[in-house]
Amino acid sequence: MNVDVPFLDLRAQQAEIADEVLRVWRAQLASADFIGGPEIEAFEQEYAEYIGVGHVVGVSNGTDALELAYRAVGVGAGDEVIMPANTFIATAEAASRIGAVPVFVDVDVDHLLIDPDAVEAAVTLRTRAIAPVHLFGQTAPLEAVSRCAAVHDIAIVEDAAQAHGASGPAGRAGTMGRVAATSFYPGKNLGAAGDGGAVLTDDAHCAALVRSLAAHGSTVKYVHDQIGMNARLDAVQATVLRAKLRRLDVWNAGRRAAAARYAELLGDVDAVRLPSVRPGNEDVWHLYVVRVQDRDRVATDLTAAGIGTGIHYPTPVPLTPAYAQSGYRRGQFPVAEAAARSILSLPMFPHLTESQQESVAAAVRAATGSPAGSRSLVGQREG
Repeated sequence: MNVDVPFLDLRAQQAEIADEVLRVWRAQLASADFIGGPEIEAFEQEYAEYIGVGHVVGVSNGTDALELAYRAVGVGAGDEVIMPANTFIATAEAASRIGAVPVFVDVDVDHLLIDPDAVEAAVTLRTRAIAPVHLFGQTAPLEAVSRCAAVHDIAIVEDAAQAHGASGPAGRAGTMGRVAATSFYPGKNLGAAGDGGAVLTDDAHCAALVRSLAAHGSTVKYVHDQIGMNARLDAVQATVLRAKLRRLDVWNAGRRAAAARYAELLGDVDAVRLPSVRPGNEDVWHLYVVRVQDRDRVATDLTAAGIGTGIHYPTPVPLTPAYAQSGYRRGQFPVAEAAARSILSLPMFPHLTESQQESVAAAVRAATGSPAGSRSLVGQREG
């Protein structure tokens, strides 16, 4: 069956930027200026100004950005990095790739963000960094986590891949730790036309180290001061990111409007637990994640009704086969594990229409056995 409401539709975004991107791409093809160059430099400067940090280093993808960020604060083999169990595997994978040990902790029940009390309990003499994840579009509780990090002299490495433009009581996502990593995967709020990422910091030494590590440990051609990697951002992706950055605030506002419509359309459905925003946060709604009982059946029914959905994430990272050797067992992360059984991501993107959301809401009501709403948004507009 054709999907009537896709989980994610990037075509409208691409249509908005196509002309200006193609114009620059043609010039790049003519000049063969693909690695480094003015588009990279301009994007790094513009994104730094947008976020409010001193330095942005564009890199190849979000996972490489995390690895480089960890390395920049001195994380190495045998060091521990505390992170939430409820995250994409890249948060842990990037630490594992350099021989560090991911230490997973549970999340809070209301927002599914890292639990500061659990962080405090997990600190050991081997802890080198804490990696709070700004999940689903809102910032993690960095106020409390930062206090813990300061007491124990531990670096904070923000995973800001899902929070482009989000802010919270402690500041804007990407500005609250010693260093932050982000992803520009196409489906992100700020997405490239392929893979991309960046490391953000106010620390000039960290920025210089990341830039060197991402270019084979070199600052001068064929002079390699350390073992690095090939993790540079492509100039063609920088062109896309510059065009999208100019529209990011408008697109985030579209996401917030869509989240408000969902809350109105589904607010009276007892079978659905809607997401909540942490006090003081300005959510950018990368994902709209509800919780329902019998989630798999509900998802199947929505698919049959032509509604795209996702599950973010079906298994807490420490319980995946990739981390079986770490010794974690079911029951150690009760909140994350319960959430994994009930979370369901509904369609969310800047150009999601009211009529599409009404179709989603009607399908959710049908799938959960809830009565039809007393009025639709269309009826409200007409009234």
